[in-house]
Amino acid sequence: MFRMDKRAFLAGITLALLASAQAQTWKPEKPVDLIVGTSPGGPQDRQARLVQRIFHERKLFDQPSSVSNRPGGGGAVGLAYMAQHKGDAHLLQIVAQPLISNHIAGRSKQHYSDFTPLAIFAVEYVTLAVRADSPIKDAREFVDRMRREPTAYAVAIGTVVGNATHSSYAHAMKAAGVDIKRLRSVAFNSGSEGMTAVMGGHVDAAASSVSAVIAHVRSGKLRVLAIGAPQRWQGDLASAPTWKDLGVDSAQGLWRGLAGPPGLSPAQVAFWDATLPRVVKDPEWQKDIERNLMANVYRNSADTLKHWHIEYADVKSLFMDMGLARSIQ
Repeated sequence: MFRMDKRAFLAGITLALLASAQAQTWKPEKPVDLIVGTSPGGPQDRQARLVQRIFHERKLFDQPSSVSNRPGGGGAVGLAYMAQHKGDAHLLQIVAQPLISNHIAGRSKQHYSDFTPLAIFAVEYVTLAVRADSPIKDAREFVDRMRREPTAYAVAIGTVVGNATHSSYAHAMKAAGVDIKRLRSVAFNSGSEGMTAVMGGHVDAAASSVSAVIAHVRSGKLRVLAIGAPQRWQGDLASAPTWKDLGVDSAQGLWRGLAGPPGLSPAQVAFWDATLPRVVKDPEWQKDIERNLMANVYRNSADTLKHWHIEYADVKSLFMDMGLARSIQ
């Protein structure tokens, strides 16, 4: 009896191992579609097309791939489409902080947990910049004045109140002890309009990404007071202090990553966990990241989910303090 039980046990183990091995061999069985929730030509679109090109040129899998633009709602239109394809790992979407913040702000019913995290690819950091001849001497002076008078300075924050640049700026001000509910944050129709407003003296400063300000810094039209990076930046911004250099515990970035539809299997996630690191190690990818002044910070599916958890709690707390939260689930 014992020998038969042992054989049955060993047979069961063998079958389980075979099933596990087969599960881990999932790979695309039809074309892979990279969805972009913005119009062609923007940063997310360019990044998606680079990922697709590396998929193809490096032959990372046997099936063809494509990019589909489904703009609207800060990526919500694309996410709504993905939500209809549960378990289909052939659909991937480039995502950013709106995946987190749109739900909190009540702009979308879609929660980040409705999708499968796959990766965070890279991070772009947010600067606080003023025109070159601004009377604001440095970031310490800016913060000291804002602590006393939170409405003292009008700051351009991009195109939407509550977007990632606004969140990064507000996070730094909150960490500095400023009443962020009273901030004078000004949204413009485009990032370039915000830059023009700063240089024209219509607003006092701009919270904007490194890539948006760098040309104006190089031309001598803008000065960067601080950057929300974990350490000092390079090149033209090497002299700009981080918020942490100034004793302000804030380092918030504009991340971009990849999500899949709900209900992907462990084997499907494992395939992308094995494939996507090859994308971010590709020389073409690294050159593009350097050219666009981003940090090549890769997180796999598990670490991406952890990041989403933490960021949801941080943004919820921030939006509640600013009076922007519409959903507090």
